Amino acid sequence: MAQSVLDPPSHSHAHGGPVAPASARTRGVLAAALIPAMLATLAGLFLLWPDGGAVPERIPAVVEGATTVDATVLEAPPDGASVRVRLAGGEETTMASPGPSVPLNPGDRIVAVDISTVSPMSPDPLVFKDHQRKVPVGWLAAAYAVVVLAVARWRGLAALAGLGIAFAVFLGFTMPALLTGESALGVALVTSSLVMFVTLYLAHGLSARTSAALLGTLLGLALTAGIGVWAAGATYLGAADHDAQFLLTEAPLTDLRGVALCGLVLAGMGVLNDVTITQASAVWELREVAPGAPRHVLFARAMRIGRDHIASTVYTIAFAYVGAALPLLMMVSLVDQSPVLALTSGEIAEEVVRTLVGSIGLVLAIPITTAIAALAVPGPAREPAPEPAGPPARTPVPGPPGA
Repeated sequence: MAQSVLDPPSHSHAHGGPVAPASARTRGVLAAALIPAMLATLAGLFLLWPDGGAVPERIPAVVEGATTVDATVLEAPPDGASVRVRLAGGEETTMASPGPSVPLNPGDRIVAVDISTVSPMSPDPLVFKDHQRKVPVGWLAAAYAVVVLAVARWRGLAALAGLGIAFAVFLGFTMPALLTGESALGVALVTSSLVMFVTLYLAHGLSARTSAALLGTLLGLALTAGIGVWAAGATYLGAADHDAQFLLTEAPLTDLRGVALCGLVLAGMGVLNDVTITQASAVWELREVAPGAPRHVLFARAMRIGRDHIASTVYTIAFAYVGAALPLLMMVSLVDQSPVLALTSGEIAEEVVRTLVGSIGLVLAIPITTAIAALAVPGPAREPAPEPAGPPARTPVPGPPGA
């Protein structure tokens, strides 16, 4: 029989099969590490919960007295003249041209602001606000949900539910807490820990495998936050963000550097979750195909998978940023300056720092999680004792000739 590449010679007769449940001692150790983390998360949620009266009032989307309407473009003259549109009720009217920066074509569905009540002398009662995107975005969201459910089934449904809970935490706790000046580091750690507890157990089930991945994720987040605290101060994170500067006008209690730090931790959370659950699953799957392999062999083999994951994830993060910030990068490329100065200036530097800090936390989390999983997975299966040998077979004695 061919020996498994994972099995040492002394276990060459072990056969794969379902992995036995983790021992009570292993489950107890994992619980002893995770329960205090959960209690600390809940305590932080209670202490950092924002005072509703201190949350700034929401800013109106349009000037007082004006309203938004849905419309369809009928004619958009190229010379910058008024744009003819049809409202949802069927009546036709005109809209001020948004200029060459927003090209419009007949049939485009847009959102306009009706200023007829606040500016009755304006030649055009409507002003362009944005394109309508509800229908295509809704179709994309529906297609995403269908694909996830078709491939991942109930686990995919649980993951979608976890995603919804995560956004509820962001909107109900994280953003209001930052707007009221609560500790950004505390808010980041509480948010990421709470979201990871909910999403990992909801999507992957309550098991030692999930607990090992969760523990590795929490340790990776702590490392990311620690490195981020230094990086945010050393690189003046948040100082050059124009959107963040706007927050100071409407929410003066906001700590811009703290907001950038919180964003740094939250950005690394999703990637950490990906690599840690992958590493824990790899260790368990390796145990199933090689039940006799020692723990150090499982760790070494799983780290081979982890190194491939590191290589792919590092440039995945960088490419994701390039795609999201391509207009900004193109604008910076037009400026006559050195590449080093371009990468260390303004908003680009913030994204570079965010990518580097998140990648460091990701790389460190992989061996940590792999080691935790290798210790938590059930130990090597014992080789079955050989069957006792029976009495030696008797050789028949031939009889006399002619018998």
